Amino acid sequence: MKRGSIFEADGIPRMGEAFPLALQHVVAMIVGCVTPAIIVAGAGGEKGLSNEDKVILIQAALVAAAFSTLIQLFPIGKNTRFAIGSGLPMIMGVSFAYVPSMQAIAESYGIAAILGAEIVGGIVAVFMGLLVKQIRVFFPPLITGTVVFTIGLSLYPTAINYMAGGVGSENYGSWQNWLVAFFTLAVVTALNHFGKGIWKLASILIGMIAGYLVCIPFGMVNFSSIGEAGMFQLPRLMHFGVEFEVSSCVAIGILFAINSVQAIGDYSATTIGAMDRTPKDEELQHGIVAYGLTNVAGALFGGLPTATYSQNVGIVTTTRVINRWVLGLAAVILGIAGFVPKFSAVLTTIPQCVLGGATVSVFASIAMTGMKLVASAEMDYRNSSIVGLAAALGMGVSQATAALATFPEWVTTIFGKSPVVLATIIAVLLNIILPKTRVERKEEEEKKKAAEEKLERDHEEFGK
Repeated sequence: MKRGSIFEADGIPRMGEAFPLALQHVVAMIVGCVTPAIIVAGAGGEKGLSNEDKVILIQAALVAAAFSTLIQLFPIGKNTRFAIGSGLPMIMGVSFAYVPSMQAIAESYGIAAILGAEIVGGIVAVFMGLLVKQIRVFFPPLITGTVVFTIGLSLYPTAINYMAGGVGSENYGSWQNWLVAFFTLAVVTALNHFGKGIWKLASILIGMIAGYLVCIPFGMVNFSSIGEAGMFQLPRLMHFGVEFEVSSCVAIGILFAINSVQAIGDYSATTIGAMDRTPKDEELQHGIVAYGLTNVAGALFGGLPTATYSQNVGIVTTTRVINRWVLGLAAVILGIAGFVPKFSAVLTTIPQCVLGGATVSVFASIAMTGMKLVASAEMDYRNSSIVGLAAALGMGVSQATAALATFPEWVTTIFGKSPVVLATIIAVLLNIILPKTRVERKEEEEKKKAAEEKLERDHEEFGK
């Protein structure tokens, strides 16, 4: 393999350049990657996991992120019609978008039902990839923004309960928990606004370390799980089992469809911001198909659902470092961490108040990202109705699940436990039903005409 520049997609750069850049990507996403696994591992009451299983779930999250990232970077069957992977400089990781639904499923059915639903969701994503050009019209920024905004809102109660020490804990709501949580949040906020370079980039990680250290004198950290964990362990096939529970599959399947469309935005942001071009149709198709297939494979080893990571897209567009070997090295670092149970065991010792203090800003950022997407569309009466009704009904029903008590349990699982599914369905339907303004109709006609002209040019080039 030839020597390459960090600003070129191919070629191996010098390790002295590649390693710190790869570590930068790892630092930016590792907390976001393992936190959903930690949250889901703690859900479920009697169906909650043992310390050993929590370690395995976190391991699987890291390995799944590494595996799916490498497939995206280095496609199988590259330059063929049936390639798996986009070949674009993308980082994949376990997504917060699935957390509200996964919590609800874990409480009712257990981890196996999440993994079964993930397999179904992966298949949905494959079809989304194959039909990406036809389907993306149903998810303009107004709709994806509404969904992302609702995801952020639905995660706030999780963060607050964690800040208080976690529902069911003996010291839930104690002053120590709130003190540590707000201290952690203060560190994260200060670094985000006043820090520079790695201090700003790693603000959440540094905030969690600071909060963790404060917890030790309070006796809030239990190190017993670290001693019990081994030094090296491969992921375990079907360790948690797989269960195909219909309502869980529907809920997660809808989220996979949404994240497939969201991925188009991340692919586009990467190529436009760092490569000065729009993504090719085949890159989008192969990337989303790979997203689906890697989730199917990851579920068999206990890996929770992955998605493109927007914070890493931000790093790529800011630095313009698009070398696939740099990002591949970041994936290798994640994979190695996933093979070391003691590393995963350390993560299970993080007190819930620290997680809450660190992640509340992440959840706020998710909600604000949704608002920005919504604001990119003209907020006339029609669009305001779509956003307002979708968010109101989605959040309202999930906050008053007793209102669905007379319905079958599957209705509550799909529509009542997480607001995201109901908000998505309502937003899509209203966007189809409600009449568009004259400006919006004109814009759609112009886009359709441009697409037809592009298709005609492609046919002419193919004929030559």
